[in-house]
Amino acid sequence: MSLDSKIEWTEASWNPTTGCTKISAGCKNCYAERLALRLKAMGNANYWNGFKLTLQEHMLDVPLKWKKPQMIFVNSMSDLFHEDIPLEFIQKVFDVMGKARHHQFQILTKRSQRLARLNSRLEWHPNIWMGVTVESDAYLERIYNLVKTDAKIKFLSLEPLLTRMPEMDLNGIDWVIAGGESGPHSRIMKKEWVISIKNQCQEQNIPFFFKQWGGTNKKKTGRLLEGRVWNQLPLFSDNPEQTLAPA
Repeated sequence: MSLDSKIEWTEASWNPTTGCTKISAGCKNCYAERLALRLKAMGNANYWNGFKLTLQEHMLDVPLKWKKPQMIFVNSMSDLFHEDIPLEFIQKVFDVMGKARHHQFQILTKRSQRLARLNSRLEWHPNIWMGVTVESDAYLERIYNLVKTDAKIKFLSLEPLLTRMPEMDLNGIDWVIAGGESGPHSRIMKKEWVISIKNQCQEQNIPFFFKQWGGTNKKKTGRLLEGRVWNQLPLFSDNPEQTLAPA
C-alpha cells in the first residue's frame, strides 16, 4: 500500500526524512509542521521527534515495495536539501529513486543554493523531477539555481503565492504549479497574480497546474480559474502518444 496523498498534483508521498526549519516567508504557516505535531500527539512512531529534522532510515526502501507506477512526492513533510541532511543520505534517497524506475519522483526544495552545490554529486535518473518553491518575487534566484541542475524535469511551485510575480524567463522549466495558502491564518492571493502566471506559461508553452485558491476553507474556494480546472502536466515519458493533460 502506498501513502496516498491529498495533494492535487501528485498521487503518493514518501518521507525518508521528517521535520524542517523555517527559511523564508512561505514557511510562516507551514502545514507540515501542524500535521507533524498532530501525528506526534496521535502516537505515530515516525513523528516522536515532532517537527525536528529526523532521518527515517527505515523508510528508504518503501517505494521499492510499491508495485503500481505512480507519481510520488518526496519529503512532503521535510526538505531533502536541508543543510543538516548529510550528502550521503541524500545520495541514498537518489539511489532508491533510481532503482524504482517505474515511479516518477517529485522533489521540492526552498534550499536551491545547496541543490546547485550538490548537483554534480547526485545521479539524476530520468524519473526524478526536481522543483523549487518560489512564493514571492524575493526568491527568483531559486529558479536560476534549479535551471543549472541536471534534472530531466524541472518545475516550479509558486505556492503559497504571496506576491505578484514579474515576467519570468521560464526557459529550462518544464512545469509550473500555482496556488494560494490554506489553513488558519492563511494569507490572501489575488486573482490577477494567478492569471499573470497562467498567461506567462501559455506564452512560453509551459504546462500550468492551478492547485487551489486556498483560504480557511479550501474546499469551498475550490480550484476553478476563469471557469475551468487547470491540470496540465509535463511530457515526462518517451511514449510519443503521451500528451499534456487537458486544462
